[in-house]
Amino acid sequence: MRDMFLSMAVIGVVVAGIYVFIPHDDKAVPVKAVDYRVELLTARRAAPYPVLAPTGLPGTWKPTSVSYSAQDGDAWHLGFLDPDGEYVAVEQSTAPARKYVPEVSQQAADTGKSQQVAGEAWRRWEGPKYDALVRTEGKATTVVTGTASYERLAQMAAALEPGPEPGPEPEPGAASVEPQPTS
Repeated sequence: MRDMFLSMAVIGVVVAGIYVFIPHDDKAVPVKAVDYRVELLTARRAAPYPVLAPTGLPGTWKPTSVSYSAQDGDAWHLGFLDPDGEYVAVEQSTAPARKYVPEVSQQAADTGKSQQVAGEAWRRWEGPKYDALVRTEGKATTVVTGTASYERLAQMAAALEPGPEPGPEPEPGAASVEPQPTS
């Protein structure tokens, strides 16, 4: 019996040592934000449609991924984590919508319902993993998709603008510097 207790004590010391000296983290590694301004500017110059990006979202939305490919339908992708830590992506392409939407929305299907977002009608798609809001305008299909709620997807869709690349807002009262003509 004595040997059994000594063996248990030795095992307990080893386990305690492992617990103390091997790093363990209860939280996942935080996702780093990406700066998507260069890719956005490039996509806006190259794409045959108005490339959309959000403006006016609070800083609690974290951009996590960005890409543009002139192959396979001029595809634009911009991924975010919303304030609740859910994934939201903006996807645009000139690829056929019937194939493209299920691909980027992880096999979501059209519900036949629409939702008004900032005065525009978006189709609602539901899927086992992602839900989506979908809108086709001209040659391009825009998909706002992810694990977030329809409310968050609509918040992203409402923020989408084809305007200039995003950047820090100028400080109130900051003077702008304009080039002076040379003589």
